[in-house]
Amino acid sequence: MKPRRLTRIAMLTAIALTIFLVEAQIPAPLPVPGVKPGLANIVTVYAMFFLGPVDTLCILLCRIFLGSVLSGQPVTLFYSLGGGVSCYGVMLLFRKLVTQRQLWVCSVVGAMAHNTGQICVAIWITGTPSLICYLPILMASGIIAGVFTGLCAQFLSNRMAPIRCLR
Repeated sequence: MKPRRLTRIAMLTAIALTIFLVEAQIPAPLPVPGVKPGLANIVTVYAMFFLGPVDTLCILLCRIFLGSVLSGQPVTLFYSLGGGVSCYGVMLLFRKLVTQRQLWVCSVVGAMAHNTGQICVAIWITGTPSLICYLPILMASGIIAGVFTGLCAQFLSNRMAPIRCLR
């Protein structure tokens, strides 16, 4: 891996990890467990469109692993992996269908896939299929968070034109 590429991946991983850790310290906006904005996904959406799928996967997996270690909650690794890999897969498909001006659409669909993946992991870990009833609440919050993070990624992509030429 070239030093420039490695540096870019490390920088974006550090940014996403910092956002994740700061967000973990902020009280939840709703009194519903598991509902949070997912602001670190701004970096993931940006990377998917401007760095490519391989670099995005590196950033995502490093953030998930380091986030669970540094937050002191190793069980979150499973939930984050389930949601993150689901989101990554869907965004990988939608990346081909939307333009760079429609990042927010990819983010919304990714957020919905993330919530679905996390519910599947929760059902698998707890053995409680009735957790599926919680999915509509997560979907509604995921759509709102996905629009917000997608618009932020859109804004970031408009401001980061010099980074794109480093590809």
